[in-house]
Amino acid sequence: MRTLRDDPERVRQGALKKRFPDRAKAVDRVLELDAQLRGLIPELDGLRAAQKQAGKAMGKLSPTERDAVLVEQRELKGRIQGLETREGELQAAIREQLLLVPNVPDQEVPDGIDDTGNVEVRRVGAVPSFSFSQKSHDEIAVARGWLDVERAATMAGSRNYLLFAELALLHDAVLRLALEHMVKKGFVPVDPPLLVRDEVMIGTGFFPGGEEQTYRVAEDGLNLIVIAEAPVTAIHADQILDESDLPKRYVARSACFRREAGTYGKDTKGLYRVHQFQKVEQVVIDVADEARSRRHHEDIVRNSEEVLAALELPYRVVAVCGGDLGVPQAFKYDIECWMPSRQNWGETHSASRFYDYQARRLKMRYRETTSRKVAHCHTLNNTVIASPRILIPLLEVHQRADGRVHVPQALRPYLGGRETI
Repeated sequence: MRTLRDDPERVRQGALKKRFPDRAKAVDRVLELDAQLRGLIPELDGLRAAQKQAGKAMGKLSPTERDAVLVEQRELKGRIQGLETREGELQAAIREQLLLVPNVPDQEVPDGIDDTGNVEVRRVGAVPSFSFSQKSHDEIAVARGWLDVERAATMAGSRNYLLFAELALLHDAVLRLALEHMVKKGFVPVDPPLLVRDEVMIGTGFFPGGEEQTYRVAEDGLNLIVIAEAPVTAIHADQILDESDLPKRYVARSACFRREAGTYGKDTKGLYRVHQFQKVEQVVIDVADEARSRRHHEDIVRNSEEVLAALELPYRVVAVCGGDLGVPQAFKYDIECWMPSRQNWGETHSASRFYDYQARRLKMRYRETTSRKVAHCHTLNNTVIASPRILIPLLEVHQRADGRVHVPQALRPYLGGRETI
């Protein structure tokens, strides 16, 4: 609320930069409601003070005077109750509108309407050229008996898949490689719940706004996670940590689920856009220090780049523009791998910093060592690997003329030492 009161235009323009005009209007609604609440509080405090003073004086009054004061007290009580009801209504309305206000994007976030406005930061590795007729990942996998989307569709509908044999092993191998890489870097492994309450989705910024992408178990009030970021970031919700215990660095491997609402007819072929996938996710929780958050952000991007280097894949890092930025992010990098069948880069990783946006909603705080003051934490997260999407560049970039697929050195220990599959 302090930022909204002190600099509402910055928050409003931030929402507009993210192309959220309706959420920009929430800024004005919050300020209007806040003004009403702040106007009501002095009147309510005055009535409470009068009620308390009258109660203290009752013992000194005559019976006649006491009867008159009791009438006044009943009137005061009714007015107080009415104002308290209105106070609660205003507070609830403010909370509801605040949930719609997006995080303010950093100044360096590129301006743009959608992902076409994202700006390339760096490019690593050479885009492959082939001396033979290249195949798409699904053509390779189906020919080898590794993939069956038609049979999966009979069980679970479109955008599902069955992986078999070497491709199932490759899928598991990249996930194991990513998890072990992060554990070696000191991240604490977490096996999180796959079903979480609305409070977790609200606290991490997925709700309101992301409900249509979420599979919901309505009778239990639970949601299948879209990403492990939600339960892992919420580990310390409603807690006050010691500064000496920060930063917290977690890595989680989990199944993830996305409805892909609004994507009808888009990326329907192959493994690019599916309802269920596996992800290894890194989450960092630290003190409220912008410079440290920025350093953490570069670190978690570097962690993922190291995995891609081990997979021998060409990739690029892009700064995400305002129109492609989500509600809770202040800044986001996407990492995109080259996908020959698309003749383009395809997003495989997203790395975000939030500052204290998620921590405020989750009531996740820490106590400063010197001052003993309590402040909200900063949070960040990034994909380490997401599969089966990462199988697209792995199969396509590493395909050979004889139909076999080169296995990167880093993956061979998970595949019995094989150099090709």
